Amino acid sequence: MCDYATLVKTLQQFAEQAKHKPLTLGEALDTLDEAGYAFIAIILVLPFLQPLPLGPITVLGGVAFATLGWQLFRGHESPVLPEKLRAVEFSENTWQVLVNVCLKILGFCRKFTKPRHLTLVNGKRGQKVGGFILMAGGALMAIPFGVLPLNNMLPGLAILFYCIGELEEDGLMFYIAFFWLIVTVVYFGAFFFMLWYFGKEALAMFQF
Repeated sequence: MCDYATLVKTLQQFAEQAKHKPLTLGEALDTLDEAGYAFIAIILVLPFLQPLPLGPITVLGGVAFATLGWQLFRGHESPVLPEKLRAVEFSENTWQVLVNVCLKILGFCRKFTKPRHLTLVNGKRGQKVGGFILMAGGALMAIPFGVLPLNNMLPGLAILFYCIGELEEDGLMFYIAFFWLIVTVVYFGAFFFMLWYFGKEALAMFQF
């Protein structure tokens, strides 16, 4: 478990290191073994926290989250990413944007997060629960809706709150993550029902 202060310090170091040469995702991840799952999930989920659908990118992101979730569920101590994903290089500007967004999100959440419901977060049970959230969020995100707004944002919120709960040892954030998973299932279910019931008219209703 990596505490908030350590994570903040390390994220700031990433931007500093990227001034000299692009820093790959794999290099960054290797420096955060103890918080690997939460860290990599936060970095990956940021682009998906927007209402507009991202097409095939959303599917690829969902597969990545589901893969991380399966590894965590199976008890792997640190995530193992495909070499192509580990080799992705982020420039100084990109890292700085990601760092700033991460710190703003975590800084805001720290105002109301605290260690609680620790049995839900720590130990093997915490791994199982966290792995399930990542797998479920990733699987839902990977459904190729195409034109449906919020199809990446809703499961992305579930993944985000899992990460916050993991970093802050706050089981309440896990419950909020489950809430967003349920909202996602209901939203997708409503879309499928309307698509079945109204046909093409439903597509027009869900488009901006």
